[in-house]
Amino acid sequence: MPFFLESCRRNSTIDWLFFTDCGVPGNSPGNVRYVEESFDSYCTRVSQRLGIEFAPGNPYKLCDLKPALGYVHSDCLDGYDFWGISDIDLVYGNLRGYFDAPRLERFDLLSTHARRVSGHLCLVRNTDEMREAFMRVADWRRYLADPAHHAFDEKAFSKVFVRYKNWPESLRRVFDALRPLRRHSEFTEAYSTPNARIAWHDGGYTFPGRWFWQQGRLLNDLDGEREFPYFHFLVWKHAWRAAGIKDEAYYQALSDSGSWTMSEKGFSS
Repeated sequence: MPFFLESCRRNSTIDWLFFTDCGVPGNSPGNVRYVEESFDSYCTRVSQRLGIEFAPGNPYKLCDLKPALGYVHSDCLDGYDFWGISDIDLVYGNLRGYFDAPRLERFDLLSTHARRVSGHLCLVRNTDEMREAFMRVADWRRYLADPAHHAFDEKAFSKVFVRYKNWPESLRRVFDALRPLRRHSEFTEAYSTPNARIAWHDGGYTFPGRWFWQQGRLLNDLDGEREFPYFHFLVWKHAWRAAGIKDEAYYQALSDSGSWTMSEKGFSS
C-alpha cells in the first residue's frame, strides 16, 4: 500500500476516494480521501441507490459494482470531468502523460485493454449518460443483486461498447462507426499487465523482468525510456505472498525514497 499511495501522490492533479473499513493508512497523500464505513453499511448504501438487495457474503463481489460506482457515488463527483475505476495491486506512472488532453477531449470512456473494459483502470466521463451506461446491460439488477461474482465490469459491461470482437477488423470498424457509444470510447492496450495472456507490444511473450519507479516515471528493463501509465502486478503478487514480506517500516522507507524496483522477488531499492 505505501507504493500505491506514493504513486497517487505524484499524480497530484487526480483525486482518489476510498470507502473502507480497513482504517486509514499513515502518511497518506492529500489527494487520497477516505470515508470510513462498515461493509454492511456500505451494502445498504448501494441497495438504496440502485434499488436492489445488495448483500453479498464475500466482499469480492464489490468488483461487480465498478461500472455503477459513478452512479452510486454521483454526489461525490461535482466539479469533476471524469471518474474512474481502479484496483490497488498496481502502481501508477505519469497518468496525465498517458491520458493527455486530446484523448480526454475526444473520448467518453478510456480503457487500457484493446478488447474489453479494463477493470484495473478505466476512465469514464462524468455525464448522466456515462454514469448510467451500466444500465444498458440487460438484467443488470439481477447481475448485481446475485451474491456470486460475475466479472460484470470486464464481461457484461464491456459488451455495451465492444461487440462482435471476433469479426474481421474491417467489418467490425463499419459496425462500430454506427454506434455512438463505441465511437466515443477508446480501447487501446496499454501493456500494463505483463506475464498474463496478452502478448507484449512486440507480439511476443518475453516480458520485462524488472520495473523501475523513479519520481513518478514508470519504466522497465526491456523498453528503454518508454514510459507506462501503470504496472498491474496481477501475476507477481502471488509469488510475493509465497515468499513472505519484510516489515512495514522497510516498505514505508523505500516508498518514501522516491525510487524503487519491482521484480518477481518483490520491491527493492
